[in-house]
Amino acid sequence: MAAITDLSFMYRWFKNCNLVRNLSDKYVFITGCDSGFGNLLARQLVDRGMRVLAACFTEEGAQKLQQDTSYRLQTTLLDVTKTESIKAAAQWVRDQVGEQGLWALVNNAGVGLPSGPNEWLTKEDFVKVINVNLVGLIEVTLHMLPMVKKARGRVVNMSSSGGRVAVIGGGYCVSKFGVEAFSDSIRRELHYFGVKVSIIEPGNYRTSILGKEGMVSRMRKLWERLPQETRDSYGEDYFRIYTEKLKNMMQLAEPRISEVTNSMEHAIVSRSPRIRYNPGLDAKLLYIPLAKLPTPVTDFILSRYLPKPADSV
Repeated sequence: MAAITDLSFMYRWFKNCNLVRNLSDKYVFITGCDSGFGNLLARQLVDRGMRVLAACFTEEGAQKLQQDTSYRLQTTLLDVTKTESIKAAAQWVRDQVGEQGLWALVNNAGVGLPSGPNEWLTKEDFVKVINVNLVGLIEVTLHMLPMVKKARGRVVNMSSSGGRVAVIGGGYCVSKFGVEAFSDSIRRELHYFGVKVSIIEPGNYRTSILGKEGMVSRMRKLWERLPQETRDSYGEDYFRIYTEKLKNMMQLAEPRISEVTNSMEHAIVSRSPRIRYNPGLDAKLLYIPLAKLPTPVTDFILSRYLPKPADSV
């Protein structure tokens, strides 16, 4: 048994250390580089000597990232919800990479809000999140794929543990389940082109995806816009307990986001990238096991986390 364990360790070590050659010549395009995972990943890849094409949502974010890094990083503006912006970014990338193609596309841009009990949200709330996290990711990928195929490179898609088990209502988990399905399908389709597709499924990390406004005030706005009938069915205690639990969960978010960007970097530079990465103890010990349990068991566990509404049976 010890020999088998040692062989398993050596195999994983070899796969982790077996890096792609000539990384300094390869281009990586990353979306959502204003802050968080995308920003830190861009810096890590520059430090590794790669050529980074960083897409930011704001001019301020692009300027700051450019100033803080080297000539190996170039920035452009990108709104993944607008087709014309995506087309312009794709042409810009094409001009940069030329005939060698794009080694890696990292679909990182994402939003997490509005989130909450589904009945408290509107269609527009769902669309706002899904347009960025899923539809935008798909459209960016479709425009970049010819360049990735030319380089026989890889696609790295930011999903979430919430793409394996739906722990909160709203468009976030819906969009991440969609990212999982899209990634699985293109991975199989692109296999014979020599293109690899990896999915990042982090646990709960502290980034700007949750916005700058306080959790309590955001939830209060959702609550106060509900019809009185709906509020009566849930009750003030439900609102208070639900909001408090959500606030506590956010406070427990892991601040060391390098655990996530190290996974993303491995997916880009390793000759044997994994199909799925699960950074975070909560992902490994809670969310992924919950996703693999029989559905009634998962329902039982997660429903116990929710408060009981006033109009409960």
